[in-house]
Amino acid sequence: MITLPLSALEVAMVQTGTRAVDTLRDTTAFARRLDALGYRRLWYAEHHHSPAIGAFPPVVLTAHAAASTSAIRLGSGGVLAPNHAPIMLAEQFGTLAALHPDRIDLGIGRGPGTFDESTARALRRGAGPTTDDAYRDDVAATLQFLVDEVALGTLPEPWLLASSTAGAALAAELGLPLAFAHHIRPDNTLAALDHYRARFSPSAWCEHPRVLVCVETICAETQEEVERLAGPMNVVKAGLLKGRSEVPFPSPAEAAAHPFTAEERQALAGFLAHQAHGTPETAVGRLAQVAEATGADELMLVTPVYALAARLRSYELAMQHATASDYSAPDSKSSTK
Repeated sequence: MITLPLSALEVAMVQTGTRAVDTLRDTTAFARRLDALGYRRLWYAEHHHSPAIGAFPPVVLTAHAAASTSAIRLGSGGVLAPNHAPIMLAEQFGTLAALHPDRIDLGIGRGPGTFDESTARALRRGAGPTTDDAYRDDVAATLQFLVDEVALGTLPEPWLLASSTAGAALAAELGLPLAFAHHIRPDNTLAALDHYRARFSPSAWCEHPRVLVCVETICAETQEEVERLAGPMNVVKAGLLKGRSEVPFPSPAEAAAHPFTAEERQALAGFLAHQAHGTPETAVGRLAQVAEATGADELMLVTPVYALAARLRSYELAMQHATASDYSAPDSKSSTK
């Protein structure tokens, strides 16, 4: 069996033909079901001004889900430091941790959460892109405010999100657990994790290197259904390859009719080779391969498919087969292979 904890990332895709409020309502049912299935944690991502992803603040979703569930850890995956004052992040997540002890995570990332420059400027009150030094200072200040200013008792568990070696290096420097976006930049994963483990400096937050790897996972009873479910996100990815960020999240039927170019199909196939799409046996086998290759302490599944029922079914199948398989997790402190 896979002995690694399994967690989930909620991206809150807004489906064509529905309203953002429908997606928002689905998040409650989603959190409750994952809680019942035994997932370790559920994180919410920060996005803005996208036709495909709801602009729902992670702190608000975390608060609502925490009041609707009983055991699953909840938090941000992540809040984007350049868009928020460090003291506000500390106050918000410190308050949540006091209200829901030992259940709140504060995952911090760097990106703007949007591809639209005017939206990014509005979020930052006219400021331009953040620098490496400013980002480091924001993360450090947030952690310091948690200890010095909030002081409400139980603190949220901090994580640093990264998709590059630079982000992994900052997590190592600050002594933070690392959540790596393998579902976005799989080519960077192994080098970044090696860098993190080799340079990790113990801190009050984390004594040893600790790694969570996020993997795009689509699981269904048949391969045909897997491919149908993967279609909508493939359309969005193809748009991003062309520099188009305004692509909505289509239905599987609309995605099936989409004319992908040969170059797009090749790029999508290259990405898919690093993820976990397939029937339960295949998907769990690929998750096991990622776990072994990365020496991860935890896997986080992100499942961007159309319709709540299909998304939940994917998570159900993944958990059922992961806990019933004969795979044994590697030592969590093993080096990347």
